[in-house]
Amino acid sequence: MRDLLLSMIAGRSYREGDFTLSSGLKSPFYIDLKPTILHPEGATLFGSMGVEWILKENLMFDGVGGLTLGADPLVMAISLAAFRKGILLPATMIRKEPKKHGTSRFIEGVENFKKGARFLVLEDVVTTGGSAVKAIEILRNEGFEPTHVLSLVDRESGGREKFKSLGVEFHSLFTISDVTEYYNRGR
Repeated sequence: MRDLLLSMIAGRSYREGDFTLSSGLKSPFYIDLKPTILHPEGATLFGSMGVEWILKENLMFDGVGGLTLGADPLVMAISLAAFRKGILLPATMIRKEPKKHGTSRFIEGVENFKKGARFLVLEDVVTTGGSAVKAIEILRNEGFEPTHVLSLVDRESGGREKFKSLGVEFHSLFTISDVTEYYNRGR
């Protein structure tokens, strides 16, 4: 399962060249995980591996969420994989800004949770951790407790340290070193 997902990431989502990242940093490679995670096989593999990690670490969460739009497919993959294992892990969508009409809320699906609910925050690629940090801040401001961040790929660029400073544990299924090594083996 691990090698299959890593193969999909290297083949569909990783590119070498001259890129500017959302953080503004320059990079000799770019990783866009949407082609992998929006593929049914990629989503299924991510969901299964994420739930395996949750079970192996004996973690308990009341919900799973991440900053919309990037985290939405990851959130649903984990929520559905957990449900298939008999674990109820409702999903949320966390907006960058409050909804402009209706409830004016940041978090969709909030009715499924009590205040103080423990959350797993998801992110596709963690560089500095900015998107997940925003999700953590919003969850905390709404009375929830984000305790862990899970990413598909860690770019090993400071995100781990940022989460630690916030008192949130971080885990990634792969590092950028894993991806580049696999990519270069296939050339």
